[in-house]
Amino acid sequence: MLNFAAYRPIFSLLRGTAFLLAASGLHGLLLPLRGQLEGFSTAALGLMGTAWAGGFVTGCFFAPRIVRRAGHVRAFGAFAASGAIIALLTGLMIDPYAWIVLRAFTGFVMAGAFMVIESWLNERASNENRGTVFGLYMMVTYASIMAGQMMVAAGDVGTQSLFMVTGIFFCLALLPTAVSTAAHPTPLQDVSLDLKRLYATSPVSAGACLLIGVANGAWGTLGAVYGARIGISTAEIALMMSLVVVAGAALQMPVGRLSDKTDRRYVLIGASLASAIVGVLIFVATPRSGAFVLTMTAAYGAFAYTLYSLAVAHANDHANAEDFVKVSGGLLLLYGFGTMIGPVIGAALMGSMRPESLFLATAFAHFALVGFSILRIRRRAPVPLEEREAFKTMPVERGATPEAARLDPRTPPEDGGNDMMR
Repeated sequence: MLNFAAYRPIFSLLRGTAFLLAASGLHGLLLPLRGQLEGFSTAALGLMGTAWAGGFVTGCFFAPRIVRRAGHVRAFGAFAASGAIIALLTGLMIDPYAWIVLRAFTGFVMAGAFMVIESWLNERASNENRGTVFGLYMMVTYASIMAGQMMVAAGDVGTQSLFMVTGIFFCLALLPTAVSTAAHPTPLQDVSLDLKRLYATSPVSAGACLLIGVANGAWGTLGAVYGARIGISTAEIALMMSLVVVAGAALQMPVGRLSDKTDRRYVLIGASLASAIVGVLIFVATPRSGAFVLTMTAAYGAFAYTLYSLAVAHANDHANAEDFVKVSGGLLLLYGFGTMIGPVIGAALMGSMRPESLFLATAFAHFALVGFSILRIRRRAPVPLEEREAFKTMPVERGATPEAARLDPRTPPEDGGNDMMR
């Protein structure tokens, strides 16, 4: 049974996380819908997603320096306040070029804010309760993103009100850390990416995370645009974007348990192939009714959003325990690079063809993953079942940084947090 008194410092941090993710979810869905309403081109809307991902990856490399210089509390305050300022500016400056630049800054400050929260949670976790803390963090991640997205349905996309609400939520995220009396975490470590070593550890996982990022980046950026262009309501668009994430989260554990009993690459191939087939079916069937669209896209998310966890699990089967943090963080950065590419491909296809062409972009990435995985199966034997780590679920949205790898319960004790829950 959960000891609420012992976890009180965690709940305080998670409240700030909830407000931050709700603001991010609301802003991320509001911009493409408002941009579509204003007549922004598909290319401009796609570049907003690329800019966000580029800013996020850049933030993962440079935010630790800001945190070391200013301290966790002041740095987090600067990141959250910057997020609020940017959200309000996007409501005042309805211009595609301004939004592309502002989205890059949003990605940067979100990376910094997440790194602060994840490192702080890591320090509050002990080796005994790390799994519980990680699970609570994931629950808050899913619930908050969904709550933020569903707020779009309660407001008017054509006014400034939702931009103001986004700014309010960014400011609310400041409060729990601003009034905290807990000791500051140890300074953040610099993030590095050793592609050669990462590929040598697991070629399938390295290639998979890049391709999964392409598919998820295309959908995450342009899914709302697809919904608006086929004529479903704003409420249905918000529900569609949330259902994709929920379906992926729900299927992660069953698919993961299956991968524990066989070569994970076969499961990765199966889920990738299913994602590609559903994407092609959506393109061919061109669904227009809300219920049909929701069903088809939820089926897509159920398979597509299990792939990242499978890829990370496969990589960790091949990695030494002391390399877990480096491998997981490196794969997350590769995923981030993929999310920079996906929106550009998706926007190009949607701009030259019909809205469902978005799923051709995701199907291309998933079919490429199938082909590469089959090629690698012939060249490398699977890890024996008795030598594998059990599958663990991973966040499926772009809301985690390499610092989150230290919070994962599979992290060796020397790489994890201090026992500060005594």
